[in-house]
Amino acid sequence: MPKIKLINIVGARPQIIKASAISRAIRVHFSNDISEIIVHTGQHYDKEMSEVFFDELEIQKPQYNLGVGSAGHGRQTSLMIAGIEEILLKEKPDCVLLYGDTNSTLAGALAAAKLHFPVIHIEAGLRSFNKLMPEELNRIVSDHSSTLLFAPTNAALKNLMSEGFRPENAPPYTINNPKIYLTGDIMYDNTLFFAELAEKKKAGFLNESGLVKNNYVLATIHRDTNTDDIERLKEILLTLKELAEEKDIVVIMPLHPRTVNTLKTRLKDFYDDLKHCSHVKIILPVSFLEMTLLEKNCRIIVTDSGGVQKESHFFKKPCLVLREETEWIELVNNGTAKLVGAASARIRKEFLNFMDSDTDFKYPGFYGDGKAAEFILSEILRLF
Repeated sequence: MPKIKLINIVGARPQIIKASAISRAIRVHFSNDISEIIVHTGQHYDKEMSEVFFDELEIQKPQYNLGVGSAGHGRQTSLMIAGIEEILLKEKPDCVLLYGDTNSTLAGALAAAKLHFPVIHIEAGLRSFNKLMPEELNRIVSDHSSTLLFAPTNAALKNLMSEGFRPENAPPYTINNPKIYLTGDIMYDNTLFFAELAEKKKAGFLNESGLVKNNYVLATIHRDTNTDDIERLKEILLTLKELAEEKDIVVIMPLHPRTVNTLKTRLKDFYDDLKHCSHVKIILPVSFLEMTLLEKNCRIIVTDSGGVQKESHFFKKPCLVLREETEWIELVNNGTAKLVGAASARIRKEFLNFMDSDTDFKYPGFYGDGKAAEFILSEILRLF
């Protein structure tokens, strides 16, 4: 009989992938000690969330799916809280695991903390210092509702300490006496696993896509600050098109259907021009394993995604960040990621610097040794 029962709460495809590192470590190392229940809030409906998705990635399927779907922040979060509360009262877990900064993370933190189930926050301490971002509010509330906080980087750990969390706290740990850790990043665990899996299952993907290793740029754009502002989106895409033509390199862009629809309806002539440019490939979103191959084999990454920024470091690729701030400040300080926003001049300058540089960039081990999930579960077992 397992010693403890934990509930994993996820709400979107990236969180399921993060949680898979924990699930995999339980299966391999802790199957006799820990039982796991996965709760998917259904925050993001994704047609890729099919049997194929779970089977391809060898991920455990959720035992519960609340099916909340898209809605305004208040309605969506309230529906999640109500659904999670019911599950917690039925299952009575020893602890609740949360990931990152979505509304599902916030809902899980509030539901569990108010019912006095210990909250464990993985990816704790990340801060953009921009409270206009909903994710920033979710991070802060989730951290301050937690009993165990696992920070992926030194910067994240220091952020927690600056907010009053004390590393010298002694057990027993509670929401009023929390414990903070530096763990490394579970997505590095996943990168090591999934990169190998991608090579096995998607070996022909690059050739089928007409791409040559280390001779294309990968660009991902999904944040509403970039996609909902037509002039901002056009400036980014036009700059990338011009740079691709100038440097004779292909830019591949897996764009969300919503973004493509915006281009078709509000920037039709410009979109037609992009489609006829031999240096630009706009494609629909790819599977996780396909994205892994695109990241691993590109020359430069351009993104507004927090996760992709980290993955650029895992795969030792320079990265342009289409934002004004980042949670992963160590990448900027390292010089291998550059904050460029949407300004054409900044994008152009840093893109050319990376393309033309003969610098041998260094990629220090900011994110641990690839065994963060094992460490996290060992600590949970020790303390509960």
